[in-house]
Amino acid sequence: MLHIINKSPLDRNSLETVLTTATGGSILLIEDGVYGATKGNACEGKLKAAMGKFKVYALQGDLEARGFADRVTDGVTTVDYAGFVDLVADSKTNQSWL
Repeated sequence: MLHIINKSPLDRNSLETVLTTATGGSILLIEDGVYGATKGNACEGKLKAAMGKFKVYALQGDLEARGFADRVTDGVTTVDYAGFVDLVADSKTNQSWL
């Protein structure tokens, strides 16, 4: 399953909910959700701890738009828009978390 998160972990608990309740799959952070992929954020430790059961991606364009392209947490893979499409197309199911 691909879990898509577009809200900042400072604004909503979507990322934390996925990390604590989902059984695995991939996480794609887009829009303000990319704040969850940055070094030093409040969820960094939980995200790193969950990387054994999740593959984590962040949308490069959204990181760049927010000035965080150079602060991506180790283990997070950045993807462009074509990569976003590929992730969605390659996943049997997708869940957007609000």
